[in-house]
Amino acid sequence: MLRVLRPSHTHSAFSASVLLAASSVASGLVGLARGKYIAWVFGAGPQTDAYMAAFRLPDLMNNFLVGGAVSITFVTILNRYRERGEENEGERLLFTVLNLMVLVLAAASIVLMLFAAPFVRWTNPGFPAAQVALCAHMTRILLPAQIFLFAGSVLGATLLVRKQFLYQAVTPILYNLIIIACGVLLHRRLGVSSLAIGATAGFLFGSLGINAWGAARERIRFRWEIDLHHPGLRMWLFMTLPLMFGFTLPFLDQYFAGFYASHAAGDITRLANAKQLFSAPMAMLAQAAGVASMPFFAQLWAKDERFEFATGVADSVSRVVALSLLATSAMIALSHPIVELIFGGGRFTPGDVNLTAWFFAFYTLSLLAWSAQAIYARAFYAAGITWLPMLASTIILFVAFPLYGLGYRMWGAAGLALASDAGILLQALTLALLLHKRRMVSLASLDYAEMGRCLLASCAGGAATGLVAWALLALFRHLPRMAQLHHARSLADAAILLAGAAAWTVVTMWVLDRSGSALPRVAMRRLRLG
Repeated sequence: MLRVLRPSHTHSAFSASVLLAASSVASGLVGLARGKYIAWVFGAGPQTDAYMAAFRLPDLMNNFLVGGAVSITFVTILNRYRERGEENEGERLLFTVLNLMVLVLAAASIVLMLFAAPFVRWTNPGFPAAQVALCAHMTRILLPAQIFLFAGSVLGATLLVRKQFLYQAVTPILYNLIIIACGVLLHRRLGVSSLAIGATAGFLFGSLGINAWGAARERIRFRWEIDLHHPGLRMWLFMTLPLMFGFTLPFLDQYFAGFYASHAAGDITRLANAKQLFSAPMAMLAQAAGVASMPFFAQLWAKDERFEFATGVADSVSRVVALSLLATSAMIALSHPIVELIFGGGRFTPGDVNLTAWFFAFYTLSLLAWSAQAIYARAFYAAGITWLPMLASTIILFVAFPLYGLGYRMWGAAGLALASDAGILLQALTLALLLHKRRMVSLASLDYAEMGRCLLASCAGGAATGLVAWALLALFRHLPRMAQLHHARSLADAAILLAGAAAWTVVTMWVLDRSGSALPRVAMRRLRLG
């Protein structure tokens, strides 16, 4: 079992999924520790809103200039070179793109530093002048981080093609640890800006550093080479240009929500904290499965094994949707104690906890849509098709954006979370229909019976969990000695979470077993094989 933790270990699709899922859990826990630290020290207010908003211009530069998830296109291209036995040509292309785009990103970072303040004012119309200045200052700190992220992603693609996933698994953990360390060491002198410094250092060591070390272990030597006539460069541009000029709702969701949430101090932070909690299971279910499956999807498509490709994608989607349905019920039923245990205390007030818990519950409703669209998008990318999903996603943006304004006018910041749910559901359905119409992945191949059984178990488990949580909360309120204990609220929340999780596990497993679901048996068999 420990062999899978060797950096050079070549993974199967299952072992890669398990490793990345475990990594997502670990990085999610470290990320929650980071969130707890930020909430305790800074609370939810103008400073934290400025910090959250400071990431938008750097992220926009990364998406516009290199297509955001650069490893997606590189994995597909490098796989083709490996299948043809032309690994050296693949490395020449790698360093051509790496060197060229590092120069472009460096120049763009310098230019965008000059426009940081106007961009912040335009995208956050509710920010006063002092908050704009603070946000612009942190934006300038974060812009160079995109160079480190890009370089690390390119080098990481060479390791993914070799089916070495440990470096990818470690990257987010290092990133979050470095942010916490910089905050602890520097916040008294630099305030919230210490977190921006930590994020830039996290990309330097957690993305570029770890992947450069992995590439060096594989004897991939840096070469200063920019061959503008390399045929692979044209292929990379053809695949990446749609990612550069097409903007998707998963990327712009934070921009749409932040535009309206900037009018109320703390709403950006509360929404971001709720989205961070929601992202932990989303990363474990969707991103881990998507990243792990991407090289295998690309390999099947490169070998012209279309049936295996279609069934592999359909099985992955059915599996993550089924698991998402189960997880959703538990997260909604336990939303308040989860948020209070993780973010409550310090400068994060009980009012902040209540609002964040509602936002978290609303976001959780769309877990299955986020999970499905992540895998459907990677199915297109594995086949080398990037323009169609990006065109569709860009059109969806124009449909979704009015929903945010409508939601905000009707229900305030909670309406922004519901608008996000509606938009991502439309995105998932559109990608599924496009794959079906192109006869790449049939909608009929999804396991609807299994998903239905999981929906039934989800409803039963959620109801049982909510009842247990309500009963325990009422009991603790009537125990006078409980209030006298140190950290009484945290102890009560932990007890509610443990009891609720136990009730959810017993009820859902019983319903799954009685309904004939194969999920528990498959999970146990795979764990024994692992």
